[in-house]
Amino acid sequence: MNHSNPTPLEGKVAIITGAGRGIGRSIAIAYAKAGAAVVCSARSGAEIAETAAQIKTSGGRALAHVADVADYASLVSLFQRASDEYGGVDIVVANAGVATEQRRIEDSDPELWRKTIDINLTGAYYTAHAAIPHLRKRGAGKIIMVGSGQRNRPAPGFSAYSCSKSGMWMLTQSLALELHEYNISVNELIPGPVKTAMTRDAAIPPGEWFKSPQEVTPMALFLASMPDGGPTAQSYSLMRRPA
Repeated sequence: MNHSNPTPLEGKVAIITGAGRGIGRSIAIAYAKAGAAVVCSARSGAEIAETAAQIKTSGGRALAHVADVADYASLVSLFQRASDEYGGVDIVVANAGVATEQRRIEDSDPELWRKTIDINLTGAYYTAHAAIPHLRKRGAGKIIMVGSGQRNRPAPGFSAYSCSKSGMWMLTQSLALELHEYNISVNELIPGPVKTAMTRDAAIPPGEWFKSPQEVTPMALFLASMPDGGPTAQSYSLMRRPA
């Protein structure tokens, strides 16, 4: 994009998983508007192509790269392409996630339960693992984990999702501890209820902020634009109730 003044993410390269729709798409568009070159990733090539095209139409820099966060090799390829195309990686948003079913544990499908863990938790680990070498080459970086308030508030039928997000919070803290010496900050963003396909049939508590994906982006921009060595191992919630 052409800017008369420097923008918060000018010169930065960001990778967003799950960027084909919802929160991921909104963050990708917001980062591009803030000056970053954005690599949009998801399993659906058509969806991320649309996100990248929207960014380019507005004068931003973006490319789409199909990757499955449950497949480590595809993430290694994703980060290598980002480095090849844009010279490195500065910001990583681990946003891809699913809620595969809403059944009590005794009625749940073990394969679907495992799939939720594989995508939401192991996928976040794979994303971070593939990102670290590229962030270290830059001498600094930021990893933003998109978490959930359900990590510490169980609900019937959501055991796999709650367990995966609880594990992601511990992963966030572990990464922050290990990467602090490399000037890489790792924080969690809890969006709270957001109007997406995943929450179409969700029961939203009275008084809770049921927001649009675009209303999540100011916090995502805040975390991405913090000074190097800024806050780490922290959770930032957009929920009205305590997360």
